[in-house]
Amino acid sequence: MADCPGKNFWPELLGANGYAAAAVIERQNPNVNAVVSTNPTPTTRDFRCDRVWIWVDANGVVLRAPRAG
Repeated sequence: MADCPGKNFWPELLGANGYAAAAVIERQNPNVNAVVSTNPTPTTRDFRCDRVWIWVDANGVVLRAPRAG
């Protein structure tokens, strides 16, 4: 992850609204696409610097600190 350009970890967004978190992430690092997904949803396991998974609960609250990958 150290090779990914820009900010790539957002622990301050834990507990925030998922879509608001996505907007913050894409504003702070325009190199990434923030993807909001309900936990647990099957996803691809490949590592990509241009993607940030935002895991939310049924209420849309961020469950894990978003990270590029």
